Amino acid sequence: MKKLILMFMLFAPVATFAQQKFGHLDAQSIMSSMPEFIKAKGEVDAKQKEMENELKTMQDEFQRKLEEYQKTQSTMNATKQKETEEQLTQMQQKLQQAFNDGQQELGKLSQEKMMPIQTKLVNAIKAVGKAGNYVYIMDISAGIPYISDTLSKDVTAEVKAQLNKMK
Repeated sequence: MKKLILMFMLFAPVATFAQQKFGHLDAQSIMSSMPEFIKAKGEVDAKQKEMENELKTMQDEFQRKLEEYQKTQSTMNATKQKETEEQLTQMQQKLQQAFNDGQQELGKLSQEKMMPIQTKLVNAIKAVGKAGNYVYIMDISAGIPYISDTLSKDVTAEVKAQLNKMK
């Protein structure tokens, strides 16, 4: 009798688990196909290219002045040498500050542009989950190595359809 009760307790959760609906999707591929993502990525990439060009110009100017200093250093008096070294140090600090500021600005811009897109995707996933009575929907782009096709349904197409409805 104890064995029968024990077996029932062991298999009851499995039976309940088998009745649950699970879904999976590739959120990265969905997001990368969204027109607003493509537009936002283009804007962020353009800003990044612009900043890279500005930094390259600053680096080239710094390099040019450094080489000029190295060529004329031996003919400079101590005061001029110290003054030029201070200018080079300031240029190097400005260059580093411009790089740091650029990184922060790009991060902020990227977050500003991507947050509404991510929110829209999450809302579409939630809508598909509720409509399909899914227990949860897993994102395979997050690194899940294996998902059983018999226990989990790929809902990528459903989420894309939901996103199209949300336009």
